[in-house]
Amino acid sequence: MFTSPVQHGTARRLTLTAAAAAAATLVLLTAGPAAAHVEVESEKAQALAENVELSFHAEAESDTAGIAEVRVILPEGIAPGDVTYGEGPAGWKFATDAEGYTVKGAALKTGTSAEYSIVVRQLPDAKELAFKSLQTYSDGRIDRWIELDESGEQPAPVLKLKAAAPGAKAVSPSPSETASESPSPSATPTPTSEATEAPASPAAEATSKDDDGMSAGAWIGIGAAVIVVAGGAVYLVRRRAAAQP
Repeated sequence: MFTSPVQHGTARRLTLTAAAAAAATLVLLTAGPAAAHVEVESEKAQALAENVELSFHAEAESDTAGIAEVRVILPEGIAPGDVTYGEGPAGWKFATDAEGYTVKGAALKTGTSAEYSIVVRQLPDAKELAFKSLQTYSDGRIDRWIELDESGEQPAPVLKLKAAAPGAKAVSPSPSETASESPSPSATPTPTSEATEAPASPAAEATSKDDDGMSAGAWIGIGAAVIVVAGGAVYLVRRRAAAQP
């Protein structure tokens, strides 16, 4: 069948257009919503490695606000007390909580990604570690990178670990972790009745009551009064005797 040059050129253009559209669709499908996310990496990504620096990159997604905070929920095997702050945006502060840590400060410029690092005392004996991250912007928007499925729309940053080195062992728990796991000390024991009955002071004993219900001080007062009265009577008797012829 004979095809004119015009028909051939039209068919060729349609083929190229369809191919371009298919390529664009493939790019969109592969990029997907997870194109912007939080990433974690380390040069010592190995199980049971000690004093490991982890670098995080939280990509900015908002066109109207800057990143002001990144909160991370630590994976099992890493205690908040085993994490220290490395470097981060100028002026940002680091703080730990029961589940992980937070780095935050003045909002970054719109479109600027948040990059910071932490140092972990020792990585656990695992194949990978997921660091669920909540990325907050100055306008209140929160990107929740917490899904454990890497093909999900908001996957958590995952660090793949090499097998532990031969002879590597887990170090003892950090002091903070030990303190949190140990039972809290009980309150001061309630003293028994014998303990509460402390010996009375001399002053207290002096004012204590005798078997008749009167205090020792009362008896002393009565004795003093009797002496005064007796002395007065003796004085009167002697005076009358002296006045008689």
